[in-house]
Order: sequence, then structure tokens, then C-alpha cells
Amino acid sequence: MRANYRLQRLFVPNDLSAGAEFEADPQQSHYLSHVLRLGEGAEILLFNGRDGEWSASVAAKGKKTVRLAVGALQRPQPPLPDLVYCFAPLKQGRLDYLVQKAVEMGAGVLQPVVTQHTQVPKLGIDRLRANVVEAAEQCGILAIPKVQEAEKLDRVLANWDSGRRLIFCDEDAATNNPMQALQAIAERKFALLVGPEGGFSEEERRMLRALPFVTPIPLGPRILRADTAAVAALAVIQASIGDW
Repeated sequence: MRANYRLQRLFVPNDLSAGAEFEADPQQSHYLSHVLRLGEGAEILLFNGRDGEWSASVAAKGKKTVRLAVGALQRPQPPLPDLVYCFAPLKQGRLDYLVQKAVEMGAGVLQPVVTQHTQVPKLGIDRLRANVVEAAEQCGILAIPKVQEAEKLDRVLANWDSGRRLIFCDEDAATNNPMQALQAIAERKFALLVGPEGGFSEEERRMLRALPFVTPIPLGPRILRADTAAVAALAVIQASIGDW
């Protein structure tokens, strides 16, 4: 069932069921009252990443609070997508874009990976999670992707599930066409790894290429920024071996 884009969608932490009522948190109450200017009886959609999507209405408004009443189930809860997206953190504005597009493109797990050329020493996980929720609200997504704590590349690879194929964007690949490598992948569980703005180091590239569960792919003859490469890689993977 397609998402209803005519109504405002709101992610809430509360359990959702027919007849339930609760107060929106202060930030959401302000948004509903003073940004959207919704009055009592106004309809919205609610989801929590567990119970599906529900119709709801503004039951009551106070000076700083909005009480919401849950109506009927509109869409059942789908499973979380199985695509794992591993990425080297970028500078903040581009990182926000990268995370939002990964959610839109069907990532189920976001794993920040610290590489030798990573330029962001400290990562704001709470901001990443907020971007995930915002993208889900805007795009009709009900299953909220998990955001893992950042880990160094060698640690991620040491603990890797060898039954999950890891596809990494290799700027030094011998060809420009990724399709042959992707179509040779037999596993139905896979992940994507995109490097930092400076690319992978030679040591990291050798380490990745030596692992039996890794498949390197090129992304064409053009030089792409890391955030553009992420979207391009997600698109070509989903189109060739994913859920498109």
C-alpha cells in the first residue's frame, strides 16, 4: 500500500493502537501548533517503526502541549530492509545528505566506518539518527534504519558476517562498468562500503581485495564526490541485485 502524502507524517516513540491517546513531546507539540498551525480535529499520520502507520487527530491543544488520538491502522509494519550501508563519515552538511539518501534508497543498517583518510574525528550519532527519522517522515518509510556506532575499518572487517557480500567502491578498478561484477554475486545478503573524501588508502584497498567476501566495483569514468558516489552506488546495486 502506497504512503498517503497528503497528510503530515510524524514519528513518535509511543505504542500505537486504535483508541490510544498521548501528548506529543514539547518539540513536536510546538511544530504541530505553531509551524503547521493544526487545530483540534486536524488529521495526521503517526508511525513508530514498530506498529505500522496509523491515522490520528489532534484531540486537544494547550499552550505548550498537543494531545493526539490514534484512529485506524493505515499500513502494516514492513520488515527492515536487509541492505547494510557502511560509509566513511563526511563533513556535516554532506553527511546529512548522504544519510538521508541512504534511507530513501533502502538501507536497513547504517554503519559509520573510520578509515585512514576519514576527515571527521568525532561523529554525532544522535544527529545521524535524527536525519534518519526525518527522511523516513518525508518519504513514507515505516521501518526505521538502525544507526550503529562508528568503528574502525579493520575492526568492522574482522567481525564481518562472511555470508554477507561486501561491495566496495574502488576508484582504481580496472573497468568502468560495475554491472558484470554485480551480476556475478550469488548471495542475497549484501552490504555497500563507500570511502571518505580522500578515498581508501593503498593498504586498505589491498586488505579489502584480499577478503573472500568482498567485491570491488567501479562507478564509471567520472570522478564523484563521496556523497554522490554513495547515491550512485546504492542506485546501481538496488537496480541490479536489490529490490527494484
